[in-house]
Amino acid sequence: MESQTVKDGPVVPDDWKTLVPCMPTGPLDVYRKKASFNWKHLKLLMEGEDTIRFKRDLWSMMEKELVFQHLRHDTTMADEREATQRRLQHLMNLNILPWEKLMENMTQMQWMINGLGMFNWSLSSKYILNYQMFGGSIMSLGTERHLKFRDQASSFEISGSFSMTELSHGSNTKAVRTTATYDPKTQEFVINTPDIEATKCWVGLLGQTATHTILYAQLYTPDGVRHGLHPFIVPIRDPKTLHSYPGLVVGDMGKKMGQNGLDNGFVSFKNYRIPRVNMLNRGSDVTPEGNYVTPYKDPTKRFSTALGALSAGRVGIASMAVTSLKKALSIAVRYSAVRKQFGPTAEKEISVIEYQLQQWRLLPYVAAMYAQHVFTFHMIESYNEFVINTFLGDKSERQVMMSREIHALTSANKPLTTWTARNAIQECREACGGHGFLWASGIGEIRNDHDPTCTFEGDNNVLLIQTSNFLISLAQAKKTDGEAMWSTMETVDFMDDMENILPRRFNCTTEREVLAPEVPLAVYKWLVVYLLQESIAKVKTEIQRGKDLFTARNDSQVYYCRSLAIAYIEHTTLEAFYKYCHSNDMAPSLKAVLLKMCSLYGLWSLEKHAATLYQGGFFTGSQPSNLIRNAILTLCSQLKDEAVALVDVFAPPDFVLNSTIGASDGQVYKRLYSSFLEAPGSLERPTWWKEFVDKTTSSKL
Repeated sequence: MESQTVKDGPVVPDDWKTLVPCMPTGPLDVYRKKASFNWKHLKLLMEGEDTIRFKRDLWSMMEKELVFQHLRHDTTMADEREATQRRLQHLMNLNILPWEKLMENMTQMQWMINGLGMFNWSLSSKYILNYQMFGGSIMSLGTERHLKFRDQASSFEISGSFSMTELSHGSNTKAVRTTATYDPKTQEFVINTPDIEATKCWVGLLGQTATHTILYAQLYTPDGVRHGLHPFIVPIRDPKTLHSYPGLVVGDMGKKMGQNGLDNGFVSFKNYRIPRVNMLNRGSDVTPEGNYVTPYKDPTKRFSTALGALSAGRVGIASMAVTSLKKALSIAVRYSAVRKQFGPTAEKEISVIEYQLQQWRLLPYVAAMYAQHVFTFHMIESYNEFVINTFLGDKSERQVMMSREIHALTSANKPLTTWTARNAIQECREACGGHGFLWASGIGEIRNDHDPTCTFEGDNNVLLIQTSNFLISLAQAKKTDGEAMWSTMETVDFMDDMENILPRRFNCTTEREVLAPEVPLAVYKWLVVYLLQESIAKVKTEIQRGKDLFTARNDSQVYYCRSLAIAYIEHTTLEAFYKYCHSNDMAPSLKAVLLKMCSLYGLWSLEKHAATLYQGGFFTGSQPSNLIRNAILTLCSQLKDEAVALVDVFAPPDFVLNSTIGASDGQVYKRLYSSFLEAPGSLERPTWWKEFVDKTTSSKL
């Protein structure tokens, strides 16, 4: 596609007007005209032409297909499950992303996941589980002998799932208790569930539809030696009948708080046999005779390889959270620009976005949306680079460090993004008042469907321990062995200068100084180093009190290690956004608004750490807090007129957004009234009216 340059803007494709059509005219025009930048140019900068084109084509196809029309709000769980399965079947038949194309550009998988998620997270989750978690695990953990399962899943001849969690174990993956014991006589693994607590559960697709699963079980060889957790491909149901095979009990877990189009299931095994070759053997294997073989001398490295799919999952979950954030903010900001209440005179009402309180509630989340979009995309690219280098056999020190760093970053970024989205979605719901509580607003479904991201692929608070352990280990190596603190992605390099960072103090005296994004960046560097030193000292103190290392670390989380991990990922996200603002050859109007959001995100995030900054002596007196708070309000005021255009950049088409109060035309009240009339039975008597009237009449007699 040929492109052309637009004055004060990026190079745009010739079909730009159809690729990114103008917004419809309506009540939102007032604020769209106030924006200081071209939202289309910012969209091209933030997402890129390929992403925009892919999502446009995907959503256009979906809108034309009957199977993708939105369900009524009172649809039963059974109907929702059926509709989701039909949609997935249709997508798999279309083969939009064949494996060969995926391997050329793995980022496209995230486009697909987020594009489907904007429409419906149950559908996206089913796609992820079959395509990425099942098929991707085979690609990363299996060998040539397993590719037939990947191909069958891709063509939907079979449906795959991922079985890790058990009733009594989730985050502690090493302690899962399902067993796979090798029998050399038949060259089979015998799978058993020792008791009900070891029942696999929360397995997406397994409730009703999955025919196969990637099962994680403790591997035992004939000599009785346990070799730890290993993955196996396990048939569950007959693909032609969906009847389960003998030797297992499999079923559905029932209705959930959200994503009820996804069938989560449970399964237990009793002497259930699978062929030896069904073991995913890239990292280790069992010979036909029953000998365990692995190239890894360190069991920890072998275990990390076996759990590689979980890091990929956490990268994806962060992107999913940012996607939900974009959708909720599109609704709330647009509604706030249209909704008018009160005013300086009785005759004139003003839009609620004009109120400082509404700006303070929503605009920092808009800034967070941009910052986390930039960093999460950076994480996707870095993870893809790591995976490719691993496939190419890179075993360098740089690659080993990148593995550790990605694990630490994903373990912190998943909590940061999912908590940010959780809090933002609830704030959006409340900021939209009573109308936001209507199912037709779209916010309730976003909230319910987003909620499980805070716990799946690891509880957020537990994951943060992984990040703090990584940072503490690097600091201790520097102290004991004199090793420099460095990492492949350079997220810890500044800590090597901790001796010079710690003596620094807050020295800004004017609000103008604080408005510069360099200020929160510098404060964060001090905060991370301070919390790192305090966390190390806290663990040491607990050990000196007679506690073992496990207990000492557990008792050092609150206000110390947990805070350290959060500050580290917030600094990393802010720094990535700051570098992004300065690394692109962008139009001055785009750079100006991005830098304001960079400052707002940094100051807003930093204010939550004020107690620690005072405790450590970096802040003294009332001036630092006053300056930061005033700067936050100033930035919110400056970004108020930009807000509608800022959410337009990421907002999906109205068909996908599916919100009466967040549609692009701003016709809130017409759409709300129509939704009242279209609600099933809204103009009819209840089916039980006669019984009620009869009882009322008889009581009067």
